[in-house]
Amino acid sequence: MSSQRPILILQMQRMGDLILSYPLVLWLSRRYPGRPIWMMAEELFYKQLMQVNPGGVTFFPWAERSLAHLRSHKYELVINLSHDPRAAALAGQVESEEVFGPVSGEDGLRYIRGDWALYRASLVRSNRHNRFHWADLNALDVVSLDDIATTNWSVPRTITKVASRKVGLFLGASQEAKRPSVGFWQKLGSELLKRDLRPVLLGGPAEVELAQQVARGIPARVINFAGQQTLAELAYIGQTLGMMVTPDTGPMHLAAWTGLRTLNLSMGNVNCWETGPYQAGHFVLRARMSCSGCWHCHRARTYCHDHFLPRQVAFIIDRINQKEQECFAKRRLPDLELMETGQSRQGLYSLKSIAPAADPSARELLGLFWQQYWGARFGLWPMDEASSAFSDIYQQYPRMRDAMRGGLVRLSRDLRRGLTPGGGRTISDDFWHASSPALQPARSYCQLYLENGDMAPSAWAGCLGLVEELLDLM
Repeated sequence: MSSQRPILILQMQRMGDLILSYPLVLWLSRRYPGRPIWMMAEELFYKQLMQVNPGGVTFFPWAERSLAHLRSHKYELVINLSHDPRAAALAGQVESEEVFGPVSGEDGLRYIRGDWALYRASLVRSNRHNRFHWADLNALDVVSLDDIATTNWSVPRTITKVASRKVGLFLGASQEAKRPSVGFWQKLGSELLKRDLRPVLLGGPAEVELAQQVARGIPARVINFAGQQTLAELAYIGQTLGMMVTPDTGPMHLAAWTGLRTLNLSMGNVNCWETGPYQAGHFVLRARMSCSGCWHCHRARTYCHDHFLPRQVAFIIDRINQKEQECFAKRRLPDLELMETGQSRQGLYSLKSIAPAADPSARELLGLFWQQYWGARFGLWPMDEASSAFSDIYQQYPRMRDAMRGGLVRLSRDLRRGLTPGGGRTISDDFWHASSPALQPARSYCQLYLENGDMAPSAWAGCLGLVEELLDLM
């Protein structure tokens, strides 16, 4: 057994979150060769995924015997990737050289340690312009950009022509708004059959009834594995498929991690920049709507579902299966945007539109600007990158600069109150929302920064420094 202090990762979230922490384990094993890596996770998930985890990690369940064991050790590093209060309490109880993520003390007060951990928490309700993937955010506080950028993930595998005609349809998702309807799956299965593609129905125990309904609506017998396979068996089944079509769900990440090409139907309140398939060479399809990627749908129903037409989606699947997806560069989809996963020029997760617009939208340019700004602020690259990204906004949408500067001036006024004697050092719960969406990343981060800093003068001054930095860029 190694005499080196272990690294402890607390990952008490769902299966997809567990799989998205695998890259972190890989990078840590390279940065700290020979050092034990321990992870506390949900036993239901990690036991079924033992055959596909990156190796070199020891798992512990949330159980009293595990807690006693973990509390008895000293650590080199503790990384809390959970928002579970129990994980924050444990992060505060153990002795470690460094701790990142949510931490609670004996007084029950909770703080977030780490620039990127705090940024990630600030995305709650305010993630419209976020362009950082969860897998990257898991690591950026503790792993260098170079370690991430120089990792070459295997491209999705190629199998025999006959086997490639089998297309897995994973039917379920954690929320109904994030998955297609029964009618969509039935029509998609029928359209795939017309193109000599063989749908294979996949799902967990929760999708058994759904799969039966879908199968009854497809005019041919189809293979139905829903509720009949463990996660390990699902990974094995994936080795026999040409691709998987899936909403944003844990099995999508399992498919991408194990090399099965995926097409993510990104619908409902989900942001594909945050939770799309992480490895390169996969595909994401989302509605061309201004509200795509929302945190929460405030409309009467999820209108983005209407953009996913079974016949059109089946045609897209067929073209991807034939490796002819570039045909959409010449034939732009009117209501849908098809993107391919890959790396940005700086080495982080990226989504490349197969048919980018001639003139990028304001939202697209704002997303790039905020990505470049936060990366520069937290030391990933020079601030010149953010300045250049804002210049692109000004050239395309000159009026936006004045609007953003005006919003920053108002934010500065709000923040100066906290440094004025008698001005009051409190903020309202909707402080983050008191601006246009273009500036909400700054206000949301400032709100969390102030709360995390106990509203101390230094926290108000830190937020003012951020605003002044942004004004200088503009």
